[in-house]
Amino acid sequence: MHIIPNALTDRGSKYAVSGGKVSSAEEARAFVKALCRNKKFAKATHNTWAVLLPDGPLKNDDGESGAGMVIVRMLEREGLQGHIIVVTRWFGGTKLGGDRFRRVQDAVRVYLDDLGKK
Repeated sequence: MHIIPNALTDRGSKYAVSGGKVSSAEEARAFVKALCRNKKFAKATHNTWAVLLPDGPLKNDDGESGAGMVIVRMLEREGLQGHIIVVTRWFGGTKLGGDRFRRVQDAVRVYLDDLGKK
């Protein structure tokens, strides 16, 4: 499990991004469950995630409507199969409107850039 705890902030909202290899829907759900064993992540406003599996994409918006598809599209562009990415947001009191999708993209980009350095 690779976690970038302070990926970015915007108007009080804080973002983290996490990921790792998974090969099934069960492993993806287990990954998120393991992440949320950390109290900080369990108390987050949203843990949005997606993964590309052999039988198609799997995603969960966790209340951040449309954000899972943003992650799916980025995974597709990268051709990154079998690797879950979770974008975690702690709401800071100010609604971000459409910018919330840009912040999800930014968080995924931070993760992918960091993954490329390894």
